[in-house]
Amino acid sequence: MRRALRLRNREDFNRIYRGGKSFANGQFVVYWSKQKAAEPFRLGVSASKKIGNAVMRNRMRRMVKEIVRHLEDRVLPHTDFILIVRKPATTMGYKEMEKSVIHVLKKAGLLK
Repeated sequence: MRRALRLRNREDFNRIYRGGKSFANGQFVVYWSKQKAAEPFRLGVSASKKIGNAVMRNRMRRMVKEIVRHLEDRVLPHTDFILIVRKPATTMGYKEMEKSVIHVLKKAGLLK
């Protein structure tokens, strides 16, 4: 995923958590808000220590970023969103995880 498409600032994360909307399924939670500066969109991925050790958390983050990279042309423009990984996602394969991410993004109305 390109560097310009990543959320990195704590202020951005806090703004989305406080003022954004959220949707969830069993494996992921998505918080999102509209933002004019987000061109075309920006993504943040969060994986807490409940997920596992650093290797597992980083693996989950990499997989989610790769899935969203493939969906880049389908994501609504001018949107900031955070995907939070839940524990059940750690046992999933790539294809299952991709279906789950697509499901939660469709549920949130973030896909074209």
